[in-house]
Amino acid sequence: MSRAAEVRRTTKETAIALTLDLDGTGEARVGTPVGFLTHMLETLAKHARLDLAVEATGDVHVDAHHTVEDVGLA
Repeated sequence: MSRAAEVRRTTKETAIALTLDLDGTGEARVGTPVGFLTHMLETLAKHARLDLAVEATGDVHVDAHHTVEDVGLA
């Protein structure tokens, strides 16, 4: 049984593309416009030994809130 998923979430404020493999090796390919979010996702993948790929864009000129929220929801 595969414990992997691919999610795309597009709203008025953000566009998120995410793949997750719970049975990975800790590989992370993360690109977000929020530096701390990128760092935390990379750290999570490494220490949880899961594979994570995230590409996120959002209206960070207004606030990072929507980008962080929608990545979390995805």
